Amino acid sequence: MNDWLDEIRWNEDGLVPAIAQDHQTGRILMMAWMNRESLSLTVNEQRAIYWSRSRGKLWRKGEESGHVQKLHELRLDCDADVIVLMVEQLGGIACHTGRESCFYRVYENGNWKTVEAVLKDPHAIYAGHSHE
Repeated sequence: MNDWLDEIRWNEDGLVPAIAQDHQTGRILMMAWMNRESLSLTVNEQRAIYWSRSRGKLWRKGEESGHVQKLHELRLDCDADVIVLMVEQLGGIACHTGRESCFYRVYENGNWKTVEAVLKDPHAIYAGHSHE
């Protein structure tokens, strides 16, 4: 039997970049990394589960913040080396800074300009926790 996980071109660390996109608006929310276990669990649990390189462990998105990403669809690109997760972002906040998206800075005249407001203070989101 052909294992769908074997069709993915994992990098030398056994990881694949995963882009989370809002399933309704198409807005790119964030990018993180997945390994075989986290991707398999994502499909089994129907929620985004990433691999935290800094912590060296599985990271169930929303386990500390409550901002769970419910999986609607999983896509693999043509080179089989990037995953896109079409998700429903619970709470409307994907970024640990308290913004909707991690991509809140726009290049303008040689500078990165912040163009989105914080929706919720990160200290209120992660009371007693380090950010995800």
